[in-house]
Amino acid sequence: MNEIERECLRSLLKIPESIYEQMKNGKIPEIQIATRTKHNIEFSEDSGVWVYGSRKSVRSAKSVKGAFQLLKMAYVIGFLKEQLKTNKSSTLRELYYISENWDIAKFNEQPESDRLIEDLEIITSFQREHFHIRPEEDGATVVGPIKIREETRRGYREIHCQDDVGEGGYQIPVNVDKIEFLEHDAKFVIAIETGGMRDRLIENGFDEKFDAIIVHLKGQPARSTRRLLKRLNTELNLPVVVFTDGDPWSYRIFASVAYGSIKSAHLSEYLATPSAQFVGIRPSDIVKYNLPSDKLNEEDIKALNSILSDPRFDTEFWKSEVKLQLELMKKSEQQALAKYGLDYVTDVYLPERLSEMGVL
Repeated sequence: MNEIERECLRSLLKIPESIYEQMKNGKIPEIQIATRTKHNIEFSEDSGVWVYGSRKSVRSAKSVKGAFQLLKMAYVIGFLKEQLKTNKSSTLRELYYISENWDIAKFNEQPESDRLIEDLEIITSFQREHFHIRPEEDGATVVGPIKIREETRRGYREIHCQDDVGEGGYQIPVNVDKIEFLEHDAKFVIAIETGGMRDRLIENGFDEKFDAIIVHLKGQPARSTRRLLKRLNTELNLPVVVFTDGDPWSYRIFASVAYGSIKSAHLSEYLATPSAQFVGIRPSDIVKYNLPSDKLNEEDIKALNSILSDPRFDTEFWKSEVKLQLELMKKSEQQALAKYGLDYVTDVYLPERLSEMGVL
């Protein structure tokens, strides 16, 4: 183990040690953890991102449910301890299946084990990558004028993300802190929600014409993708813009990039890019460009109203756009711009919008 992993293990072991000391002193064991709701996030002036506030939730053995939570946490910590000591790793999915051998401590469903790993991140201030836990999903991709050096298990390799990759681009690894930026000719980074729009920009040569690094978010972006955007912004001083569909779920995708997600607010300083800007599709675009659209459903309406009470969206821009969408009762996709031809998005919409935003 390296020093960071040793410190991580020490932090993990403090949890069962605390439970043991409480029991030794005749107390019912409990642990406190930050409450993970939008009502317990606050803006950090120091880092410019949204983090957890002072509200705490208690996991206590006073109830049967609480006792099982503490038991399962102890089992997971034991598993992570062995994993760190033997330099092994596992996925979130594998952890869930491994618990099948834990008798009464096994998890009923994977979201339960996923949440427990998040609890441990909050308590210890370490990331799951330090626990040697990785996600299941494939990485998103990057195409653009940047050359990187990647550390692999067989050594290092250098990759130019235009010249040395296929049409899909360079696949972002789980741990992007093992990537070194060597050189680039980029002027900005554009993060795109859908694969179809990513392919459109690449086919039309948007990355070459505008010196843009194109990052495919693959829907709600993985932590590795958000970390890469953060690094491109802070280390290379590149503006980051986010291009999504025009619906509440897509606005939340932007929020996870710019503000940090609610469930991982403990990682906002590590993952969020607060200077990221939203390109569109905006509700006002539906009107301005007379875009083909679909009617909002009940879940969309509920999500939009939730956004209005979300402190991360407490700006005139977002309040105005969301209220307009609720009036229109419409949502629209990125591909709706194809109404004006396949080149319209790269030749007209994005250049005009990015110029308005001061990016081009």
